[in-house]
Amino acid sequence: MPTSIAPMLSVRNGAAAVEFYARAFGAATLFRIDAEDGAVVAELAVDRARFWVADESPEHKNFSPETLGGGTVRMVMVVDDPDAAFQRAVDAGATVVWPVANQHGWRLGRVVDPYGHHWEIGKPLQ
Repeated sequence: MPTSIAPMLSVRNGAAAVEFYARAFGAATLFRIDAEDGAVVAELAVDRARFWVADESPEHKNFSPETLGGGTVRMVMVVDDPDAAFQRAVDAGATVVWPVANQHGWRLGRVVDPYGHHWEIGKPLQ
């Protein structure tokens, strides 16, 4: 199996986050565990791009951006139609940080999801 790296996003409400990412990005659930206390760990995929979502667990030093007052990582999602993908995320509940525009050789915009994770959505210009 080739090496891969997939981020795991810590959130306060994993079940709702899985639903949000399905609406916002068309994410499919590849794997999911629901704990008795309601906590969720799930592997999601948007096309072939995979990422994980899990309820924060302060006892394991996993904190959500909501708890920390911000995050240290931005997700960059490269898509064929940044304008449509950006609008779909906004329609699902993401907040615009800056709108899609041509800049630095990219067509790119940035949103923050309801869980505090920032997503730059774009593609390189030809």
